[in-house]
Amino acid sequence: MSRRCEHKFEVLDDYGHIKSFEFKDITGKKRNSSEFEGDLLLITTIQNTCPDSCAILMWHTNQMIYQHIWKNRTKKLKQVRILSFVTDGKGNQVHDLTKINAKINARVENYDPELWILASGDAKSVYNIENNGQTLLQKGKEYFGGEGFQELMLLLDKKHHLRMVLSGKQEGHIRRMKQSMALLQKQYDKKNAAKNK
Repeated sequence: MSRRCEHKFEVLDDYGHIKSFEFKDITGKKRNSSEFEGDLLLITTIQNTCPDSCAILMWHTNQMIYQHIWKNRTKKLKQVRILSFVTDGKGNQVHDLTKINAKINARVENYDPELWILASGDAKSVYNIENNGQTLLQKGKEYFGGEGFQELMLLLDKKHHLRMVLSGKQEGHIRRMKQSMALLQKQYDKKNAAKNK
């Protein structure tokens, strides 16, 4: 009887495919989102004013998510990456990534630029997503730099479908994002187990 039991767990909603995008990394190399197909990808923003003034909580993102990815990089989490678009605080692209790169290297233990990638690119176009008549490109004085998208974390699955959107301004939401990443990984593990039967 126990052989027929299945583990039941929450399945994340699918908000549709994210269009492909380009960016430059810290070396100035042009890169494309297609290279991350097959990876779970967490997209955020980051500013040169971090860690003092950030659109997302950098310390919590580092401690709760990045360090977990790094510690498990040789296991199933090896296909999890963070991609942070560097903005000027008002949502605009920053071309010179050396300042924030130096800060991250100094403050993030075990920093690996292939696991947490700094990007120069048009973040607004990546966040230009609508669902049920609502857009992620909210504006207002209540948002960091007046641009709401800068505060959001996007979780993309291995086929670049958007599976979770959460604010990076709250510790509880960052914790929930980590849980969402684990749920998505379980979903893939379940599929792989079914294939191997």
